[in-house]
Amino acid sequence: MQNIDGIYTSVVVVAAGSGTRMELKEKKQFVKIGGVPLLVRTLLVFENCKQINEIIMVVNEEDISYCKMKIIERYKLYKVKTIVGGGDDRQQSVFNGLIKTSSHADIVMIQDGARPFTDENIIARCIEGACKYGAAIPAVKVKDTIKSADEDGFVLNTIDRTKLWAVQTPQTFQRQLLIDAYIKVSEDINTYTDDSMIVESIGARVKIVEGSYENIKITTQDDLVVAEGIANMR
Repeated sequence: MQNIDGIYTSVVVVAAGSGTRMELKEKKQFVKIGGVPLLVRTLLVFENCKQINEIIMVVNEEDISYCKMKIIERYKLYKVKTIVGGGDDRQQSVFNGLIKTSSHADIVMIQDGARPFTDENIIARCIEGACKYGAAIPAVKVKDTIKSADEDGFVLNTIDRTKLWAVQTPQTFQRQLLIDAYIKVSEDINTYTDDSMIVESIGARVKIVEGSYENIKITTQDDLVVAEGIANMR
């Protein structure tokens, strides 16, 4: 199966975090925004995008059965091919999903499960960038003045924000490039905060494409308030 552009694209949606910073009674990915669970909103973007061929979900082992019944079946998410359990950290969770993507996939996208407002334009730009350059990530220009500080909280210097970008997902790669990068860093003790860093670590160049200021990640309860506003506006 290929899409109209002849590119087979897999998406790994990572939702295996605990969400403890939210201090909620239920897990962050199941909190409702505009009456729809956060994770469902994220998945529906890719379910409804013609350029996406398959979705691999990564969740906590204890949530797999719940997700099958209450997320996949209830919301008719037919592109979800499998659900796998997460690892001890995000890097292992992504790899668990990555190795389950189709061997026919040309492109693999890694998406935060708690980032529900990605849109088809961002997806298209990321796929195009990855096809051309090997790797592409969506990002937006930093708006605020950014300063670095010492351990006592005193300003060291002001950083030139014209060169700074706030990075988002889906981070997008040619499949074999991402697999090779993950294998090479498997024994690395460094901490990688995103998939782009892993690909950068093996010398590959990563292209920045235009993201969206609405493409927020839900991390705190304040983010939920903003998310409700975006959902209502849409």
